[in-house]
Amino acid sequence: MDCITILAQTVETAGETPEAPEGAIVPIDRFWECVTSLDKLEAFTFIAFGVVCLFYGWRVFRILVAISFALIGLFVGIWINELLINGNEIWLGIICMALFAFFSVPLMRWGVSILGAAAGGILTGGGWYAAGLPEQYIWAGIIIGVVAGGMISFIIFKAAVMLFTSLGGSALVVVGILAIMYRYSGAAEQIQELVFTHNWFLPAILLVPMAAGMLLQNRFIKRSKDWHV
Repeated sequence: MDCITILAQTVETAGETPEAPEGAIVPIDRFWECVTSLDKLEAFTFIAFGVVCLFYGWRVFRILVAISFALIGLFVGIWINELLINGNEIWLGIICMALFAFFSVPLMRWGVSILGAAAGGILTGGGWYAAGLPEQYIWAGIIIGVVAGGMISFIIFKAAVMLFTSLGGSALVVVGILAIMYRYSGAAEQIQELVFTHNWFLPAILLVPMAAGMLLQNRFIKRSKDWHV
């Protein structure tokens, strides 16, 4: 299965899902479509790659930064094409993907800082959502996290590496596990209900493996004298 097919599957509906409440901003329905579209092989691939990011992200963070910015470039290219309504959508996305990945290498520290800031925004936004605060003001919480995460990333570079790799790995692991449980545990309705009716559920299951990943990465980095950034 090629990459374009996998990307397409993440946005197609694999069955009926509850509609998001009116005025909802957090795209829970999109997240759930991504979970339910994964087959067993893709789910285990997500889990395996997520575990590598969680525990070994500090070793391969340069590759992860390049991949992250390549994906950002892909979606930026598709978005620009939709705005201009001109040209080939796939080729424009591929061109932007290559450019973003190429420039992320010489600008690695800036790339890590941007991803660290984004991770901080996701964390504070998730905390806002878990607390049941009004979603229309969630951007206030996200901005606080972006500013804090960006400042930490510029001051303590290793913290930024651990933050974005642990968060990314945790997200992959959570999506993979939910996909497997949805298809094979016999508790699909209960899992769906937790996702859509309990705001605390997704932030909580995302935070646990992320915290474990950061603790282990910190320990590994201290024991590795040859690691440098």
